[in-house]
Amino acid sequence: MRIGILTGGGDVPGLNPAIKTVAYRGESEGHEVIGIRRGWMGLLHYNLDDPETHELFTRPLNKANTRTIDRTGGTFLHTSRVNPGRVLPEKAPAFLKPEEQEVNEEGFLDFTPHVLKNLEHLKIDVLIPIGGEDTLGYGARLHREGFPIISIPKTMDNDVFGTDYCIGFSTAVTRSVRFIHQLRSTAGSHERIGVVELFGRHCGETSLISAYLAGVDRAIISEVPFDVEKLADLLMQDKRANPSNYVMMTISEGARIIGKEIVHKKDKVDPYGHKKLGGIGAVTADRLQKITGEATLIQEVAYLMRSGEPDALDVMVAVNYANTALDLIAQKKYGRMIALRDGRYTDVTAESPLLGIKTVDVRALYDVEEYRPKVWHAHGKPMFLY
Repeated sequence: MRIGILTGGGDVPGLNPAIKTVAYRGESEGHEVIGIRRGWMGLLHYNLDDPETHELFTRPLNKANTRTIDRTGGTFLHTSRVNPGRVLPEKAPAFLKPEEQEVNEEGFLDFTPHVLKNLEHLKIDVLIPIGGEDTLGYGARLHREGFPIISIPKTMDNDVFGTDYCIGFSTAVTRSVRFIHQLRSTAGSHERIGVVELFGRHCGETSLISAYLAGVDRAIISEVPFDVEKLADLLMQDKRANPSNYVMMTISEGARIIGKEIVHKKDKVDPYGHKKLGGIGAVTADRLQKITGEATLIQEVAYLMRSGEPDALDVMVAVNYANTALDLIAQKKYGRMIALRDGRYTDVTAESPLLGIKTVDVRALYDVEEYRPKVWHAHGKPMFLY
């Protein structure tokens, strides 16, 4: 068979081990593996009549050229935030003559027929997209069009619906905990209120779990709007109770103050149509300083959460997800997404990322009055506290 593989959306540690596993096992079993470069952009910009784009957007994968890629973070195939079914006319490749295409009610062009034509030209029998909700959502679209796909979920927010775990989550939390502990030295030296902003649009799991593991004083998550005056009072109680006279808190980028909108980066929208988040940490730190009269320290961990090599858990999950995908290909069981459910590797419908929004179980895991994790008793709870 000829197996295609691509990575879309934000990069996370663990993508390269998954790519390598598909390439190694694929070659060992007599398959040909083709890497699609730059995610869905590769299939959108691949021009049948322009050989230069063929080399630019595809790459044969084998043991020789993937031998060492699992030792580093990021994605060997590169990535993009592109949905060929939702392309703004001004962003469309010129060779597709967007001026002659019909724009839908939302102002987008749909180049799915072009993508399917390219997959046929490349003679790809099955495609493995690795990504989050948006990347895998378009993969599900291709499945509905009749093209065989097997999806693999990755997001450092751990927010893909249908699976308990996404590639990248463990490393993101590991990085966050490390940086929180490192920031304690500065916050403590200057006796400040330390505010650490972490990624997390709809799901506050990175803030919750990082706070839980790093032992921070308070944690604000995306799911629960917060009262900044109340938060200030709680933090001052914590600060006074600390012999070193400092306090630490985490906050999700998607968090919001009661009665206020989510903070966005002005006029910045990604190609999927999402307004780019970021800044609630700085807004909160500024308000806390005005309310308490105490100096604050604000740190957006941001891209450092997804940088560098994967930890052991993300390597293990990435390799096992890739092997499970190849198992399904051998069974010709298409239109599925690889998942971890109740601690076991399994598969669910490829439509899963579109069936809901994965969020923190606030009632079970978060104290909405005290703004902190509520995980005194772990017995009976899932491993990743999703």
